[in-house]
Amino acid sequence: MYIQRAIESYILKNYSSSKALALTGARQVGKTTVTKHLFPNVRRINMKDQRLLTASSEDSALFLDSFGRPLFIDEVQAAPFLLSQIKVILDDVNSKGNYIFSGSQKWELMKGLTESLAGMVSVLEMTTLSMRELNHIDFFQPFSLTEAYLSEREKHLKKYDNLWHFIHNGFYPELYDDSPRAWDDYYRDYVATYIDRDVYDILKIRDERLFYRFLVSVAARTGNILNYANIADDIGADSETVKSWIGVLEKTGIIYLLQPYFNSHLNRAIKSPKLYFRDTGLAAYLTNWTTAAQLQNGAMNGAFYETFVVNEIIKSYINAGKDYSRFLFYYRGKDKRKVSGQESDSEIDLIIEENNTLYPIEIKKTGNVRSDMAGAFPILDKDIEKKRGTGAIICRSDYRLKLRDNLYALPIEYI
Repeated sequence: MYIQRAIESYILKNYSSSKALALTGARQVGKTTVTKHLFPNVRRINMKDQRLLTASSEDSALFLDSFGRPLFIDEVQAAPFLLSQIKVILDDVNSKGNYIFSGSQKWELMKGLTESLAGMVSVLEMTTLSMRELNHIDFFQPFSLTEAYLSEREKHLKKYDNLWHFIHNGFYPELYDDSPRAWDDYYRDYVATYIDRDVYDILKIRDERLFYRFLVSVAARTGNILNYANIADDIGADSETVKSWIGVLEKTGIIYLLQPYFNSHLNRAIKSPKLYFRDTGLAAYLTNWTTAAQLQNGAMNGAFYETFVVNEIIKSYINAGKDYSRFLFYYRGKDKRKVSGQESDSEIDLIIEENNTLYPIEIKKTGNVRSDMAGAFPILDKDIEKKRGTGAIICRSDYRLKLRDNLYALPIEYI
């Protein structure tokens, strides 16, 4: 069963307007599947095939000439020398849609493309399935809190039933086939393949068990501020090793580091990024939450719900062809505030910066929310260079409810 991907129109548009197209994204998010669906007549090769890799290294020009154009080259980062020869070819042609590249090591792929094919290749990122895609919702705008967005989004609302099933199951396309694999079998094989191929290609690790413990430790910290020393103590490694390994997880699309929002007016802000696993199902497998019910009622349910919400918002930007890292931030600072009589640091789960306006968001797994849960939002008023827009508490409410003039309780379905 093929599930239509929201990014398809951008893939077709960029393919027809650029000499080459590159699709990045983690392993098994559907890069090859979507290109087969959109370009059924384009010949394809995979550079992880040792025979092809050997042949291409001996004579790149002859190798490429034997396959012709257009050509889909999967895992092209394994053969970076090909890109130099492709540049020679593209320098001499004016046609569009000559090559499609894909790879699961985003930074390695991007490095090769920017060094060899700058200005010739259009780059798009793919991610796992979104709730919009799984519910066949034909709405493609990136999430926003503007009144225009909210009004338009209301026309396409569908109730997300059995939400914790999806959070636990995760969003890799293979889990939504007509005959999906067993959940634990899928993720066991995914982790093994990921370590054996993607991680080994970069790190040449010798102790796979230590790296697996590292993966588990990081998954247990999804939704938390990144602390290298804390993870290092947990697995018995040094902080520099952990820092290097965190970089690999980010390069290969396993985690996302949400950057803090700060400026000269917010001088008490914490400047460490916040860590999120890119797929809640993979994080649930690594942290041994074996059923949706256990996860929903367990100690990590808040962190998993927040991870799910942040990922859905990121997906809305990716599927609209936008660079989400330019728009999304979080805030945590030493400014003290009281919630239910308790004093704590001020924190805003997510900030969307759009058109010189800051839209603050709190994420709560409950349907019963109060306006004081957004008590940290006025801290953004200290930023005199930007204005504070409408805020929201994204929750399990059945309706969009105005809690005060500039604050909504917003159902998850609005993402």
